[in-house]
Amino acid sequence: MRRTLTAIISCMAVLALPHSAQAQSPRPDAAEAEQQDQPALLVADRVFLTGDKTLVAEGNVVVFQGDARLEARKITYDRTSGRLSIEGPIRLDQGGASTILADAAELDDSLHNGLLTGARMVFDQQVQIAGTQMRRVSGRYTRLYKATATSCHVCENGKPPLWQIRAQKVTHDQLERQIYFENAQFRILDVPVFYFPVIRLPDPTLDRATGFLVPSLRTTSQLGTGLQVPYFFKLGDHKDLTLTPYFSPKTRTLGYRYRQAFRNGRITIEGAQTRDDLQPGEDRGYLFASGWFNLKNDFRFTFDLKTTSDDAYLVDYGLPDLDRLRSEIALTRIKRDAAFKTSFIHYRSLRDSENDEEIPSRVFDLNYEKRFFPNLLGGEVRLGFVSHAHERTSDEDIVGRDVARATFDAEWLRSWTFATGLRAEWQMGASADTFDTSDDSTFPDRVTRATPRAAFTLRYPMLRREGSGATQYIEPIAQIGWTHVSDTDVLNDESNYQEFDQGNLLSLSRFPAEDRREDGTTAVVGLNWSRFAPNGLQAFATIGQVFRDTADPDFNLTSGLQGTSSDLLLAGQIKTNDGIALTARGILNGDLDFSKAELRGSWRTDRGSIAGSYVWLAEDPTVDRTDAFSEIWFGGRYAINRNWTTTASARYDLEASSAINAGVGLTYRNECVTVNMSVRRRYTTTSSIEPSTDFGFTVALTGYAIEGAAKKYRRTCS
Repeated sequence: MRRTLTAIISCMAVLALPHSAQAQSPRPDAAEAEQQDQPALLVADRVFLTGDKTLVAEGNVVVFQGDARLEARKITYDRTSGRLSIEGPIRLDQGGASTILADAAELDDSLHNGLLTGARMVFDQQVQIAGTQMRRVSGRYTRLYKATATSCHVCENGKPPLWQIRAQKVTHDQLERQIYFENAQFRILDVPVFYFPVIRLPDPTLDRATGFLVPSLRTTSQLGTGLQVPYFFKLGDHKDLTLTPYFSPKTRTLGYRYRQAFRNGRITIEGAQTRDDLQPGEDRGYLFASGWFNLKNDFRFTFDLKTTSDDAYLVDYGLPDLDRLRSEIALTRIKRDAAFKTSFIHYRSLRDSENDEEIPSRVFDLNYEKRFFPNLLGGEVRLGFVSHAHERTSDEDIVGRDVARATFDAEWLRSWTFATGLRAEWQMGASADTFDTSDDSTFPDRVTRATPRAAFTLRYPMLRREGSGATQYIEPIAQIGWTHVSDTDVLNDESNYQEFDQGNLLSLSRFPAEDRREDGTTAVVGLNWSRFAPNGLQAFATIGQVFRDTADPDFNLTSGLQGTSSDLLLAGQIKTNDGIALTARGILNGDLDFSKAELRGSWRTDRGSIAGSYVWLAEDPTVDRTDAFSEIWFGGRYAINRNWTTTASARYDLEASSAINAGVGLTYRNECVTVNMSVRRRYTTTSSIEPSTDFGFTVALTGYAIEGAAKKYRRTCS
């Protein structure tokens, strides 16, 4: 009897398509062998043997083996003829991956061939294929006749699903996990729309398969209405290629994306080749390539390359709107006590205001830092080496200036925490810099300088608990610092823009690069405050100011660091348990005016989210900003109901009183279809880019190879 029950379950397991076993072995009987190795359990109201050696189980029959569960009204197994008869309603579940429903089944003793009537297959509890008959052939193919396939919820009231595929015959290849439709009709609300003599689709359990992906319709004011039809090529288990033809009256474009996974890395190459009416007779396109590889001895090689045929291509074809293309090749190794990185970077500007020959387009960097913990000195010692070089393609004097520098740095850090809670921090170090300058007659070819420095910082963190259960932290900070730069006749080619924020409040040099260093004695006072409430409300604030014995003329007007006393640094953040977050930062001068201010906010709920920002920058001729900059941006999403979602975004220049871009979108999603509609307008104008409007429309039939939303809502039957 054990052998008989195992045979019943093994046969039904084959019908249930156990894909995990099939994926591991190319032999169709691998699933059967796996099932037969597990014990079978039969539960029924009556189980008996007849005189002719026929096993009969009837009345609420349930058979278990492994992750398979068979339910039927009656099972009859004739050992003489080897016939297995099952009377329904029949239901077989295979680990939740697939389900077979049928009215009756007849199987032979090979367990590879049989016939089921009134059968239906359900994949992943969503995609279902129903037919008048289901036949099992060679233990590999399952064929359904006069079949209907859909991933939509099917109502029993006779109403048709939103979409379905009707076919004379449907064949499912269990080994290849492909579904073939013959003489098929694609119907929307039971109305025939397309006819296909033969069509192939992957079954829902297959992640990657060669075939068409979701097409999209795109309309722009410059290119007209066009259709993008991507085709996916599975080149193996670890690489694939996607080709995307784009057809419209004004462009002929072929997009491509190649991906490959290696044992120790990944690469992705994407781009497009174009001939269009915007620039007649010219080849246009772009190429982006990125990847990484883990090498021996914990080294990691990364690359990120970008190029395009012209300044307007990315904007014309709705690609990332970049104003500079940054390509980088880097080699890094990060360990607990050492960090190494070397990189080569190439810049290409897409801005009208910049000349590629006069900007540092080729940049080389090398950084190495090592730290020690000597017992004799205590604390931590850091040794570092930094090398940097940038070149311009122009050879003209001054505008074609090339610079190379090298820096050796040593620093000792130590801290003490006293019983009162007072914390003292000490740092002492020195840097040696050498600069080589060419193609600039106004500066010496080589400059070498030394910069010793020291700082002493006191912090006194305090804690207070409120009666409501909230906790407040407050931390006054004071620092005295000193630096001495031996030679200030060094070209400023990297530190033209400075920022003053929480990250560099206690730095001894607030310039972004080593070609400029602060000189003299400084004092810093600041205060950190935070509050945590039991209801989830969190608040943070920082205030700080820098004082120096002599003003530094290299700081620009709006940096907040000019003069012997800096502007007041203000920063704060508020978070609530309801998904609200606000962040603000600003530089307040002595006239109680902000030279820089930024406000960011977001609100997230179950039904939607909204985020926005406001930025204000005062005019500053020292950084080529002749007019004040004031801009606002917002973006949001809102679920109108469980099927409809709308999105919107906008960017507006308050100083110029003009929009920069704006867009809206509308998405409909249910268990079997996703429809996206969008419109986006770009208002800005340059010498190579004109204002344009972009309309987008895509329809995706979900359930086969396309994942839906995390939360799915099925239509109800009424």
